[in-house]
Amino acid sequence: MGKTVRDESTASAYWASVNTFCALSDVHVIADAPVGCYNLVGAAVMDYTDAIPYLENFTPTSLTEKEIASSGSSEIVRDTIEKLQEPGRQLILVSSAESEMIGSDHERMLAMQFPLVRFFPSNSLGENEWQGRDRALEWLFTNFNDTLPAAIEPGTVSIIGPTYGCFNSPSDLAELKRLIAGAGGRLKHVYPFESTLNDISDLKNSEVIVVMYHEFGSRLAELLDRPVLYGPFGINETSAFILDLARLLGCEQTGEAFIAEEKQTVLAPIWDLWRGPQAEWFPTIRFGVVAAASYANGLKKFLAGEMGMQCLFSHTTEETDNTALRETLAQAQPQFFFGRIVDKIYLAELDAKTRFIPAGFPGPIVRRALGTPFMGHSGAVFLLQEIVNALYDMLFNFLPLNRKSDSAAPSPRKMEWNADAEALLNEAVKKAPFISQISFGRELKKKAEEQALRQGKEAVTAETVSLIL
Repeated sequence: MGKTVRDESTASAYWASVNTFCALSDVHVIADAPVGCYNLVGAAVMDYTDAIPYLENFTPTSLTEKEIASSGSSEIVRDTIEKLQEPGRQLILVSSAESEMIGSDHERMLAMQFPLVRFFPSNSLGENEWQGRDRALEWLFTNFNDTLPAAIEPGTVSIIGPTYGCFNSPSDLAELKRLIAGAGGRLKHVYPFESTLNDISDLKNSEVIVVMYHEFGSRLAELLDRPVLYGPFGINETSAFILDLARLLGCEQTGEAFIAEEKQTVLAPIWDLWRGPQAEWFPTIRFGVVAAASYANGLKKFLAGEMGMQCLFSHTTEETDNTALRETLAQAQPQFFFGRIVDKIYLAELDAKTRFIPAGFPGPIVRRALGTPFMGHSGAVFLLQEIVNALYDMLFNFLPLNRKSDSAAPSPRKMEWNADAEALLNEAVKKAPFISQISFGRELKKKAEEQALRQGKEAVTAETVSLIL
């Protein structure tokens, strides 16, 4: 029997290709797929993540049982193309898992009847979304580059990466633009999020390429043969990014002056928090991350490497074993968990006291505001601010408030505890986040004593404690 997969960590390459191609304003994607596949990618997921009601440049062939079981999809593909063809619109036909399973390959038909329409085999059954996005970007360059030699425009920078369905991309993109301008660069293209298909030929004329994410975009950057930098996290990595970019653009003094200004302005709250009483908590904070590679590694480097917090684990979504993760959470719960909706479900199943912070998809979370970055200096301030505010909130939730129900309840008599029961209680308390261990222990102790009273016992035993855990 094969291994059971508890939850999928990433979407398929079909979703990846749709989210990549539909970001181009002059492209219209035809999905060789059943109507249900269109609804998921084109409407539901977009609405719950990027806050887009539907993708206007996305049409399904709406395969039925007839096409899947017998006739194939060539006829319905031809009909769809004929309805959508118009000047200035590039049609790209994308395969889905369903069309791949029946062996649909439209290369020859398109070459003979619709030579301007391109076919992209998404390999939905064989690749995850990061592999799919990477190959889709490379495919666009291979098919639509003008093959002219590069004519470098000094001082220009292009960004590769932002597509639909990328967590927090509007805000992190805004921060990247701010850093590029501060280092002395002039933004040329944001590809594909703010581009047309024709812009791919112009990318090679940029002096520097910034690949926004580590998980995809590198293959296209290699084809462009330009110096490459990646979207930075934290203080040190962002400062190095600014200096490296300024050096590549030939404006080192501009970069150094910008960093000096950042320390007095954007980064000022970091120093204030570090010098305040909140910094006493930082070494006690235990956190975990499950996110795309850029966020998983970036959060670990900043929060653990620079702020001195304890990283219990940091997993990338494409490699996460969700069953093993759930078992890990049952043994030791972090104070903060940066993750996906599936991770929030695991925490709820365990009744964990962990504070969940969205850091990736899948999940019903909208991140369109520009003031919630994770990347760059602004991201460092935002993340630390959110953590400190959450710590204050957690402390408030553990205040011993006088409620009407509390005053009406009779005070239980003092119970004796045997050694085994004390040891079991202490082990359970250690699994809770540090800042809440005292209150958590008090709550468990109260429940155990109430349980012992209901059982008519004179003392709390290990058996009694195990019933409430």
